[in-house]
Amino acid sequence: MRSRVAIVVPKHGHEIVARNRLKRRLREIVRTELLPRLDGAAAVEDVLVRARAEAYRARFADLREELVHWIDRRWPDASRSR
Repeated sequence: MRSRVAIVVPKHGHEIVARNRLKRRLREIVRTELLPRLDGAAAVEDVLVRARAEAYRARFADLREELVHWIDRRWPDASRSR
């Protein structure tokens, strides 16, 4: 069994192009950061990532930092196994 992640990007008044861009960015962060950390910690989780309105204006590095920080708080063992 493996961890699963769902990404929700509400409209927040943005067009589909902006929503798709944000989804792609979040998917990449999940693929490169969250899932490997969960696999390394032998954690099987269902995770829901919901974008806030300010995520549309955030740089990729800022999104990545925020998600990594959240992962480290939620699963402290996952950051050590990396």
